[in-house]
Order: sequence, then structure tokens, then C-alpha cells
Amino acid sequence: MTTRTRTPRRAPSALLTALALLTTAAPQAAATAPAPTRVEGRLPSGATYLIDVPAHWNGTVLLFSHGYTPAGSPNPARNAPDPATAQLLLEKGYALIGSSYATTGWAVTDAVPDQLATLDTFTARFGEARRTIAWGQSYGGLVTTALAERHPGRIDGSLPLCGLVHGGVANWNNTLDAVFALRTLLAPTADIPLTGFPDRATAADAAGTLANALTTAQRTDHGRARIALAAALHRIPVHSDATQPRPAPDDWRTQQANQYEAVSGLVRQPAFLWRQEAEQRAGGTMSWNTGVDYTAMLRRSPTYKQVTALYKEAGLSLRADLAALNRAPRLTADPAAVDWMSRTSAFTGRLTEPQLSLHTTGDALVPAQVQSAYRRAATAAGATPLLRQAYVDTPGHCTFSPGEQLAALHTLEDRVTTGRWDDTGPAALNARARAADPAGPARYARHTPGPYPRPYDLAHPADRP
Repeated sequence: MTTRTRTPRRAPSALLTALALLTTAAPQAAATAPAPTRVEGRLPSGATYLIDVPAHWNGTVLLFSHGYTPAGSPNPARNAPDPATAQLLLEKGYALIGSSYATTGWAVTDAVPDQLATLDTFTARFGEARRTIAWGQSYGGLVTTALAERHPGRIDGSLPLCGLVHGGVANWNNTLDAVFALRTLLAPTADIPLTGFPDRATAADAAGTLANALTTAQRTDHGRARIALAAALHRIPVHSDATQPRPAPDDWRTQQANQYEAVSGLVRQPAFLWRQEAEQRAGGTMSWNTGVDYTAMLRRSPTYKQVTALYKEAGLSLRADLAALNRAPRLTADPAAVDWMSRTSAFTGRLTEPQLSLHTTGDALVPAQVQSAYRRAATAAGATPLLRQAYVDTPGHCTFSPGEQLAALHTLEDRVTTGRWDDTGPAALNARARAADPAGPARYARHTPGPYPRPYDLAHPADRP
């Protein structure tokens, strides 16, 4: 299937005729809304796709890119973040489309063409959309931003939700920093590889060994302080799960206990097993920590005060541990792997259509500081007038309510329509969220994330190792 450049927007009469034919069904009771048309199929790549078009389509199609699917996991096509949001959007007349991607894992080289092919499939069946918005969740936010930067002629705006908008190189570097600190401080004599895994079994063994050291360390004051240090390097917040207690600003122990759960999850999956799959695609190790000053990195962390307090309570020298980190043997990257990850998964910041990027404040998997990384790229590219970033004050990864997501979508649509941004402050977004879904929460808040620990983008040549 070929990808074609979008033609100017139109509303052909053939489209209306096709919709009338497709939505013709058996007579229904007057009080029952006509069911949407659902189309499912398979692309030439092998990816599946899912299309839902309401009976009264408003002319806007939402191209949804789903999040990371671990290798070997079920991989169905998805066209919305969740069923409740999908239902609200269909009721308001939006067409929803999305694909599974042909492969699982770090599948950006499959995801981008599969999403464009899904858009082509929609257009061939239903006609040219009046407006196309690309949106995506988590890893799908990376796919969405790749579509926005590399195929701007196909979409009118983009909406990454809790997305990896810092790009792949920065993501894997920051993941390395946390486990490098854990290995150095918790298991200094253990031979735990952190990169360069020849196979999945090697990565799983490394993850298990470090996870055991982490479990043991959590039982002591010294160990808890060092886990908090690793969490600070990754920018893990102190409240990232709604089931956790919300700690007071000086409740260091509860804060650390919350972070421990997130650090454990990082070790069990992304830092080893997911990395191994990504390295296999890249053809080598795409991460490095040569030249990194961990003392400076810690001091810029929002949880620096917590770390210093826990070290003091434990009677442990933070200065000595940072010195140990800074003199530990460093890891280097494979230039060809860095080049692959840069070409496929790093960003220029060169937006040509508006983007509204949404993030929760309590995200441990993709910390909110990733937004600072993308703003840095967009600033260097001169694209900040097209970029807005908003924050929902809640713990968790991608824990937005349906109304909060629709508020962001409507704000982006208004920017596409008028050519100027309306108020994107919390009060305006919360009002829109309540209007879209009166029964749901509206938790937009002012938030200024700190700098990302190790940003990497194609607008700054000095970022390369």
C-alpha cells in the first residue's frame, strides 16, 4: 500500500453518499442512536487495523497510536486510549482509527508506516477527512510526534498523551543512569551487564540479579537511601500510584517506599528486557554514560532534598557514594546503534502544525520532565509558537480522565481552526473537561517540570557522544 500526500480539504458529495450507504441498517427505535460503522482488517505489513465511524461523522478523524507492547505480548489494533473516551468521541461524531503495528517492542519503524497506511485505508473507504488529528499514548506519543515532524502533510495537529517526546536516545540513556547507580551502590561486586545483551535470557538473568539486590537493600536504611538516589536520577516522583499513600512534603520514608515500587518495575521490565529488544533492533548499544557528572545530575533533581535527608538519617555519606558513581567504569555506545536510534526515534523540534502535549505530574515510567526535553528541541527549531504543554495533577502513567482528554482535543482543534491558541491554562482546560464529561474529574494544574537529566535531540549536535 502506498502513502500519498494529502490533498486540500474537501467535502465531496461522494463521501456523503458512501456514508449513507455504509450506515444503512435495520429500522431502530427512535430513541436509539444509530450504531457506528466498524471496519477491521489487515494491512500488507501484517498489522491489523480498527476503524469506527459514527453515523453522523463530523468530518474529523483521530489517528490513535497505542503504547508500548512488550515483545511476545498480544497486539490487537487499538483506536482510542480507553472504551469510555472512545464512546464519548463517537457520540460527538469523531471517526476513530488505529493499527496494531506489524511488530511488538520498539517498533517505530513499523508503527509510523502502519499508521499512515491505516489513514490511507480510511480515506479509500470513507473519503478525505476534513481534519486529521494524530494522537497517542505513552510510546504512542513518540509515534505521534514522529508523524508530526516527519509527515506533517498528512495531519493537521498532534496530541501526545504522556508521550516519550524526549525521544529514544534520551529515554534509554536515562534508564541506564538509574540501574548504573543501583548496580554500583547495591551490588558492586556482582557481574551484572547493563547493556549489550546477546539474548533475552541474558537480560532476564541480569534483571533478576539486580531485583534481588534491590529487595535486600530495601530492608536497610543504607539501602533505602541509595534506592532514593537512583530514583532521583531517573526523576521518579514520590507519589506515582493512586493506590499509594500521598506522602507529606517531609515524609521521606513514605516517599521512598512509593519510589521503591516504581524502581522495582523499572528493573523488572524496561531497563533490561525492553532494552534488549530495542538493542536488537538498533544493532548494538545505543546508550552511554561517559562524561556524566552524577553529582550535578542529582542536585538538579526535584527530590534532591529527600535524598540528602535519607542519607543523613542513615548515617551514610552521600558525597562518598556520588564519588563512587563518578569514578565507576563507564559504558560506551555503539555509534551505529546511536545513529539508528537517532534516525528513527529522536526529534528535531521542527513542528509545522500545532501540538498540544499532555502529561500527568506523577508519572514514574515517563517522568513529566520529558516535556522540558521536547520544549528544548522546539525552542532551538523556532517552533515554540506551535507548541503548548499542559499537566494533570494526578499520580500514574497516562491516568487521564475522558473529559481531560477531550478538553485537550477541543483546545487543539480550536487552534487548528483559528490559527491561534485559546487559553491553555488550568482553569480553561478544567472548564472544558467538566463540559465534556460532567461526571469525571478535572485536575489540570499549573506545573513547571525541571530540566530533563540528559536531553538528546537532533537540534543540538553536541548531544551526540
